[in-house]
Amino acid sequence: MTGPAATESAPRREWHTIKLIESPYYRYGLFALVVAYLFWSLGTLDINWHRMASGLPRAGNMFARMVPPDFSRWELLVRGVVESVQMALAASFFGMILAVPLGLCGAVNLVPRPVYLVARTIIVLSRTFHEIIIAIFFVKIFGFGPLAGVLTLLIASTSFIAKMLAEDIENMPPGQLEAVRATGAGFAKLLIYCISPQSLPRYLGVSIYRLDANLRHSTVVGIVGAGGIGQVLAATFSRYDYDFSLAIIMTIVTLVFIGEFFSDWVRERLR
Repeated sequence: MTGPAATESAPRREWHTIKLIESPYYRYGLFALVVAYLFWSLGTLDINWHRMASGLPRAGNMFARMVPPDFSRWELLVRGVVESVQMALAASFFGMILAVPLGLCGAVNLVPRPVYLVARTIIVLSRTFHEIIIAIFFVKIFGFGPLAGVLTLLIASTSFIAKMLAEDIENMPPGQLEAVRATGAGFAKLLIYCISPQSLPRYLGVSIYRLDANLRHSTVVGIVGAGGIGQVLAATFSRYDYDFSLAIIMTIVTLVFIGEFFSDWVRERLR
């Protein structure tokens, strides 16, 4: 039956908010516990308010000494920026290559269970530690310089891209994989004719995003001595050379903006 009569006889649907905890007593009780824990955590931080108040004039003095920025040592600035860009490009390129076999082995619908567990363990362990911690580790092994930064960003890039690739393959409709396997196609043809057409656009998009992230992270890992413009920035702060520090910060902001625009342009072309 169609028409106005069917519309009137149909039950009215009402929209309700989704509640993870149905009982209001448990819900509000949990909220009260979270708020109480936050206040207790702030109380245990032992914040020295007098020291914070005395640091405000020093901060004002530091910012006053930053203006105007000093670009007279532009050769050192350019050399640090070029080094950061080279670190980001090298880590992104080799990370894209290493992430492919690791991501394929990390997809449970492609490989045997033992291979999947080993690959997932590698991905999880490499994503456990922050880039700063990994950079400190490589600086202790290989010394100060861009090599430690490249290796740090390489591990971060490989693990990130491999995780995204593996999850994208696992989310593929199982019927397509079964249909290609039913034709007697081997693993190589399965990759070429089934997995690549569907996962390649996302793989490229994630890789471009990781390149953008590496441009930003390359300026951070340098603070602990892993090369790039961040290492120059840390040296200027240790020498109280604040006007040159502001010039470096402005250059880093410009570099990040350029990387963001490039990333958006490439992702737009891939759609």
